[in-house]
Amino acid sequence: MSGLMDNFWAAPPVARTLAAAVFVTSVGVRLLGVIPAGWLYLDPYHLVTPPPQIWRLATNFLVSGPQLGIVLDPYFLFSYLKQLETSNPKFSKKEDVVWYLMTVSTMILVLNYLSGTNAPFCLQGLILALAYTGTQDQRGQQASFFFLTIPAQLVPYAMLFATLVMAGPDQLFIQMCGLVAAHLHDFLFRIWPEFGGGRNILATPEFMSEAMQMIGLGERSYGAVYYGGGSGRTTGSSAGSGPLPDSWKTRGTGHRLG
Repeated sequence: MSGLMDNFWAAPPVARTLAAAVFVTSVGVRLLGVIPAGWLYLDPYHLVTPPPQIWRLATNFLVSGPQLGIVLDPYFLFSYLKQLETSNPKFSKKEDVVWYLMTVSTMILVLNYLSGTNAPFCLQGLILALAYTGTQDQRGQQASFFFLTIPAQLVPYAMLFATLVMAGPDQLFIQMCGLVAAHLHDFLFRIWPEFGGGRNILATPEFMSEAMQMIGLGERSYGAVYYGGGSGRTTGSSAGSGPLPDSWKTRGTGHRLG
């Protein structure tokens, strides 16, 4: 038991905290029934009716899917978020990761409403957004998905197809909201400033840095950032780990430490 707790506290703080919150909440809602789902789900009516229940903007991301989703959703959330927190060059500080989660989650909520999807729980959209953001830096790598080997950047689309086959279109729609949100974030954060000469309107604000310093988190202390050229960043013993779980990855050619 002590070894398990040691591994937990050794994990990156943002990833471990959010994954643990999702697991505990999902067990309470889906398995034990001790946490009423009616307190947590997203409903615009509860947001505009006084007193507004604004906690639902966050708690709807804390409930996994039923059955195997209770275990698999926190696992994938932790896996992708851990890699963004430790080895993605877009997020060199903890506050960058937290601000990314806040902005992408907000986009998912807006898209969920405007598209008419109206999903009560949006965790599936957030997980797919994390997968998309991470795999954009993994071009040139291969990943295994349901016993198939595919280019790593196609993993989010494979996830969409698997959801359509196994869960139906309802879950697919909220995942598509996550895909659009992640693509929009990448455009505003990286593509438009780098190639269009625009301003990065999603840059982490200063107050986030101050807030993270207040709670004892600041510069990234886990892993290292690797910059590559040509075909992109890869993973393996000579390069930083990517956003895919270790069992899904194959080794690629190493790149110099930037």
